[in-house]
Amino acid sequence: MGTGRTDERRAGAVVRAEVDHGSAELVQDADRPSSWTLLLDGTAQSHVDLADPEHLEFEYVRRIAHVADLVGEPGRPLRVLHLGGGAWTLARYLAATRPRSPQTVVELDGALAALVARYLPDPGEPGVVTAEARASLAGFAAASFDLVVLDVFAGARTPAQVTTAQFLAAVRRVLTPGGVYVANLGDGAPWPFLPGQVATLGAAFAELALVASPEVLRGRRFGNIVLVASDDELPVADLIRRAAGDPFPARVTGDGDTRAWAGDAAVVTDATAVPSPRPPAGFWGQ
Repeated sequence: MGTGRTDERRAGAVVRAEVDHGSAELVQDADRPSSWTLLLDGTAQSHVDLADPEHLEFEYVRRIAHVADLVGEPGRPLRVLHLGGGAWTLARYLAATRPRSPQTVVELDGALAALVARYLPDPGEPGVVTAEARASLAGFAAASFDLVVLDVFAGARTPAQVTTAQFLAAVRRVLTPGGVYVANLGDGAPWPFLPGQVATLGAAFAELALVASPEVLRGRRFGNIVLVASDDELPVADLIRRAAGDPFPARVTGDGDTRAWAGDAAVVTDATAVPSPRPPAGFWGQ
């Protein structure tokens, strides 16, 4: 795990540091003093409440948490791999809701991970691996994880190398039979990215689901889309109920309607992959 560079400084309720891959800020929430937002190069990456790890501020994180809540028996420990670290928001949530869950966070930026560990300590701190997300998969044993969560962004875009059939083959190797894969990505009409991702997941897994805000799916704005995949039947009805009752209601589509998003898009390979589209100016705090 790396360390921040020497110009790290703290001014009031803001911590600023140069990390390995940009400039990081930890900004205290004026309304919830125990809450902090992590920004990297001006893009909001994570929000955590040190006093209440079950408080999830970001809409897409709440949606991933709904999926995680429905994996296996309620409250049972899960073996979880988080590809993309941020401030470990979901890992903190799962440590609170599923105690004794073995969790591993893969974070490319060692200095960022050190900054989070220093200022936002977590009593149930997961194991942190400093590595590129895709490359890290080779270091894990087969069938090691019940849940794999992809939340990797570089400059507010999902990197191309974690969008391909070859990447998903590596994910499948570390998932238990019937394990669940969840990916957070950003897209919007006219959908340059989502169809290819659905086609690629659909070729790799037997069951798919999608969770996103109705406004995004209607093409009214750019936003986060959570894709869910497994070889076992997904609890779509339960997920619909949770998403509908959330303070930020979302639409959930089951396997057939999710696969329809692929249209005639081809499976994405290492030879054809591109990063997700750049979000509009001002989006995600840019």
